[in-house]
Amino acid sequence: MKRSDRPAPTKSVKLAEVGSSVPDPDEKLTVADICRELKIAPSTFYDWRQKRLAPPCLTLPNGQLRVVRRDLDSWLSGRRDAA
Repeated sequence: MKRSDRPAPTKSVKLAEVGSSVPDPDEKLTVADICRELKIAPSTFYDWRQKRLAPPCLTLPNGQLRVVRRDLDSWLSGRRDAA
């Protein structure tokens, strides 16, 4: 079999890589991700955190923070106006 006769190798593509609109509920978001999504400054996030108003955070061994997508969504749902 010649090289040109072989089928091209296929790539395994994750659903998230093709722009899926369904976020992974276990995704760990960085502070920058959260600030970008909420359109706030990092200083605002850290201010909320100091006042215990921020979503629950995971602290990594290197001191960086992460927020689980599910926790952020739940936190946001709890802040909706009862209109």
